[in-house]
Amino acid sequence: QVQLGESGGGLVQVGGSLRLSCAASGRTFSAYAMGWFRQAPGKEREFVAAITWSGVNTYYGDSVKGRFTISRDNAKNTVYLQMINLKPEDTAVYYCAARKSPLTVVTSRRASEYDYWGQGTQVTVSS
Repeated sequence: QVQLGESGGGLVQVGGSLRLSCAASGRTFSAYAMGWFRQAPGKEREFVAAITWSGVNTYYGDSVKGRFTISRDNAKNTVYLQMINLKPEDTAVYYCAARKSPLTVVTSRRASEYDYWGQGTQVTVSS
């Protein structure tokens, strides 16, 4: 069982940066693959980034490649999403998710593959 709580969202200017954090509580955080998804009003939930339990493999949605970086600190039970060069289209509620089973480049992009979800944190990029 894992409980997730996101933080770090807020209002930023175009081209600015934010770092989101997802703090986990419960057993065996280090054994969970982690992902970030986002959802804007009227749109489907979109895959943003994912990281395997070991941290060796990371995956990114096409829209954020080169701008976002996912990382994890298992000692702190926390996964991060560093976002740079933010654009208005990045505006969304960002959700942290955890998966007990191994993650692949294909399954990482499917929200249905994740077992636990946080409540989300709002990111707004203004011009």
